[in-house]
Amino acid sequence: MTAIAVDRYMAIIDPLKPRLSATATKVVIGSIWILAFLLAFPQCLYSITKVMPGRTLCYVAWPGGPKQHFTYHIIVIVLVYCFPLLVMGITYSMVGITLWGGEIPGDTSNKYHEQLKAKRKVVKMMIVVVLTFAVCWLPYHIYFIVTGIYQQLNRWKYIQQIYLASFWLAMSSTMYNPIIYCCLNKRFRAGFKRAFRWCPFIEVSSYDELELKAARFHPTRQSSLYAVSRMDSSMTVVLDTNDGDSTHASHKKRTAPRDLNFNGCSQRNSKTVSMASSLISSLHA
Repeated sequence: MTAIAVDRYMAIIDPLKPRLSATATKVVIGSIWILAFLLAFPQCLYSITKVMPGRTLCYVAWPGGPKQHFTYHIIVIVLVYCFPLLVMGITYSMVGITLWGGEIPGDTSNKYHEQLKAKRKVVKMMIVVVLTFAVCWLPYHIYFIVTGIYQQLNRWKYIQQIYLASFWLAMSSTMYNPIIYCCLNKRFRAGFKRAFRWCPFIEVSSYDELELKAARFHPTRQSSLYAVSRMDSSMTVVLDTNDGDSTHASHKKRTAPRDLNFNGCSQRNSKTVSMASSLISSLHA
């Protein structure tokens, strides 16, 4: 989720910057898996299975005792809970300020407002996902902090039940994501209906099919648009005629009004520059 938050931040705050390549994306995904493996490896390394009369126990026997156990969980809490929430909080706050307070004055085009509305919905959905993650994992981490500080609580009669309840809540955090997507995303809801259309109480409407087709054939931005949109202003050629002399071209720079789309991309720059180049060529010929 942290990687998704950073990706959304880059796409919305700096849309002209090239997106990550397929290789870079694979490296990020691989790094996430490696980090997860390294964080879980100590528990696998020091885990012990002990057979007792009537039951079998599986627990982690830390060489350094309870102090090492507490230190390990503090590191895990910082790396997989506090730091990700901090990054996601900053990125989504910046994205929210941009989407809810950065509208282009005077732009009333339907396409602009549709794109703005769609991006706002996606950000809202991801914020709900992040809040769900934070709420589900908070009791689990609080349990280890409290039992690490007050170790006598580990001998309490119902401490095992409290641990299992917090553990099950934490593990169920990802279970709520499809439900959130289904409630807040029309496209996902249409795909969900199609996937479970064999259920007697689920009906796929023509609108749902149209939504899925629109998602499949939605046009994507071409790479050339990034190059054109990086131009801040276009060059406009102004022709002056002098008495008794041949046609004289004087070039003046002025900032041309830009037809901005949602991402601030100029759609007139390339056309204006090409027309200017052809005029200059014809004058010097």
